[in-house]
Amino acid sequence: MSLGLQPAAARRRPSLTPMVDVVFLLLVFFMLAARMGAEVALPVSGGAGGTAEWSGPPRLIDIRPATLALNGVETPLEGLAEALAPLVSEPSDPVVLRPRGGAELQRVIEVIEALSAAGYSQPVLVE
Repeated sequence: MSLGLQPAAARRRPSLTPMVDVVFLLLVFFMLAARMGAEVALPVSGGAGGTAEWSGPPRLIDIRPATLALNGVETPLEGLAEALAPLVSEPSDPVVLRPRGGAELQRVIEVIEALSAAGYSQPVLVE
């Protein structure tokens, strides 16, 4: 009596090519998603531990999501440096920045960059 069994087929080893492809795709993804640029540092003094000496009139900029107010008077970002000029004797005089009403960090950075471009080097960030 013959059962007619076929000889067992040789086992194939799994191919590593698909796994290598996936690894290279992940490598390319993470290389493209990584931050490649240099970090930007903004010069900001802390409110309580700042070393700047205060002199002259108050210079308080309230930063809100849609508006800016210099000493309580609404001022556009473009005119902030001109409005601040009569209040400082030197560009190194401290200027107090106070975010209000849910102002985003990007808005604060825009104000600091505008002040830095105008030559003001002592922004002091307070709560």
